[in-house]
Amino acid sequence: MTAPQEHATAPAFCTGIDHFGAPWPEFATLAAEPAIAEGASAITDSNDPRAIYQTLLGADALRYLTLQVCGAKGSGHPGGFASSAEAHSALLMLGHTNILTEVGHHAPGFYSALFLDRSLEDMGIHTVADMRNRFREREGLLGHLSGAIPGVLAPAGPLGQGQHFAMAGALLHPDKLFPVTLGDGGMGEPYPLSAMMHFLTAYPRSTNFLPVLVWNGYSQEHHAMVSTWDNERMAGYWRAHGFREVILVDAKAFDDAGQDGAYVDSTAFSLDRRLAFARAVLQGLDRAARCALDGIPTAFIIKQLKGSGVHTLGAKAHNLYPADTLDQPHIYQALQRRALPPAAWDLVRTNFSRAGGGPGSRTLVTESRLPIPELGQLPMQAFAVGDKAVPATAFGALVAAVGRADPRLLVTNADGNEASAMKGINEALGIRHPTTDPLYHQRPDGQVYEPLNEDACAGLAAAVALFGGRALWLSYESFAINGWPIVQTVTQAMAELRRPTPSLVTLFTAGALEQGRNGWTHQRPEIENYVAAQMRNGNVFALFPSDANMIQAAYEWALGSRNKGIAIFASKSPLPVYTTLDQAREAIEQGAICIYEGSGGTRGTLVFAVTGDMVLLPVFEAKDRLEAEGYRVRIVAVANPRRLYRPRDLAWQTCAEADGGFMGDAQFAALFDGDLLCAVSGGPGAPLEPVLLRSRAPKRELLAWQRGETTATVGELMAVNGLTAGDIASRVQEALEG
Repeated sequence: MTAPQEHATAPAFCTGIDHFGAPWPEFATLAAEPAIAEGASAITDSNDPRAIYQTLLGADALRYLTLQVCGAKGSGHPGGFASSAEAHSALLMLGHTNILTEVGHHAPGFYSALFLDRSLEDMGIHTVADMRNRFREREGLLGHLSGAIPGVLAPAGPLGQGQHFAMAGALLHPDKLFPVTLGDGGMGEPYPLSAMMHFLTAYPRSTNFLPVLVWNGYSQEHHAMVSTWDNERMAGYWRAHGFREVILVDAKAFDDAGQDGAYVDSTAFSLDRRLAFARAVLQGLDRAARCALDGIPTAFIIKQLKGSGVHTLGAKAHNLYPADTLDQPHIYQALQRRALPPAAWDLVRTNFSRAGGGPGSRTLVTESRLPIPELGQLPMQAFAVGDKAVPATAFGALVAAVGRADPRLLVTNADGNEASAMKGINEALGIRHPTTDPLYHQRPDGQVYEPLNEDACAGLAAAVALFGGRALWLSYESFAINGWPIVQTVTQAMAELRRPTPSLVTLFTAGALEQGRNGWTHQRPEIENYVAAQMRNGNVFALFPSDANMIQAAYEWALGSRNKGIAIFASKSPLPVYTTLDQAREAIEQGAICIYEGSGGTRGTLVFAVTGDMVLLPVFEAKDRLEAEGYRVRIVAVANPRRLYRPRDLAWQTCAEADGGFMGDAQFAALFDGDLLCAVSGGPGAPLEPVLLRSRAPKRELLAWQRGETTATVGELMAVNGLTAGDIASRVQEALEG
């Protein structure tokens, strides 16, 4: 091996490569010209020996870079991606560059591909040395994939999420292929294949996503749970989930090194057998891609040992520790085994930068803004103040109008819109189902996606929003926690995106106070605390409309926003209307609005700051009792608590499409100053944090949800939680006297 400075002809981007190797046999013949010709975006023949040879060169270049950048920091995860290197290289050579993954640990491999296709130049990474320096550093290459990186389609963190992004891409871009790599360790997650099966049933023509299972026998720290399966069982498992074509390439079939076990390292083969394996992968993926694009649900499986071609094998190859540095023998010897000559690096970079029509940072579908229909003036229904109306139903009517204006609007729901008083959505847009049945509003072209799984609901909605479409996830707040992790992932990604995208909107109905007879299983409002914690990210908003007018204003505002995560909480019961439409819009935009102001009173001013709608009923009843005692009462609906923080409390300035709207001190004081501030929530107390944080009231009190119980009435459930009018009045008087 020779040091890089001895290669005066090495391309400038190779600066930072520690080891170069000798040309492979037949290099002068099979690598004389790039297999992807100038002006082309893919190879023309997967049986071309040049294409096969150069695919294998690409795989080893990816392995080398992956290990070297990880070794530069003694940190990162090379092993899983290493076992997928032939597949990743083959996809690029075939021109299919919109590649996603569910495996965040594959990040250094994806970054290596994006370096070689020149995408990372958009963030100032021009050489391998630059890449090494900025790997796993702030403002650099994050440890897991993020939309902040040029050429990355979607984030990858928690397992079991990648397939949602691939399916969203397939929906929004029916002419393109969306391969998504999954690890066999991640198959322990309960949802990926069932989510794909439901999607294929609902969208039988959207087969243009291609799961690529990286079956390497290991998860993060031990054998994968499916490591004992034989090939027939694995292929049958995928067929049972709706994949008519399953193409499996097993490295074991090409082994001439006498390796033990079902999983082998293809880099230990002779070059001829390595090329035979690369041929099988390239041709298998070529066939898989054609099938998927031709309407046949298809999966591809590459089976080879985890860590193939890097510093060690099995789960021990998963990640590097501080002692695994580039000067350690097991690291530099592995790099020497994978080292390529400068001409090979130049060739691989040329191929990869031509693949798909140019660098991913310029050509991938998420690198440009997806055109969506203009909605125009929304048909808002003005309910009269003092009347009663169902907030969820008013919201549903607006959703129906949006869906008619935008045929690609995706509405997801697992527990029934009709049960949440939003039957109008199903009637107008239809539940997507292969069985047409007007009684249940089912039809094959419906816009309401109902997989009866909150993870699948949240996942596809979040992915569609991230990819640039309009989406809405509807759920009971009690079940929302099952799907929230991907919302958390996507909203963080939206905060980092380099392009605007519609905000991800969610609506959580059937608040805890409405679910008496269902018991504590349906009384789980703690999701509000989760969302409240995320508000400090700067681009997450929890909205608490107080009535049917305000919920319409909330959705109108959400539709006009970009790169945000917006959770709306509302009831499905007939409730009083407190605001006009104009006042409702003011409340959502400003953060809060006074919905009652008493007069007179000689014993002081009491201010109620309230999140929610149903809980306003006992608050108004308590108001009557307190006014009878001689107090002046003001009731403020806290509709958009994120607006009530101080600017320094949140990371809003770091967000894409930054929203710096905060209520000023004078306006805040006019709403919330008094002798006592009583914060009241029908859910948990965290959403009221900004009010309590800024309040100058000499005395403060907080009444919020405590726990669920089976009750016959709403009033009984409020009593369990200390939220009746009597409880509220008593707590206020105790606070004043204390």
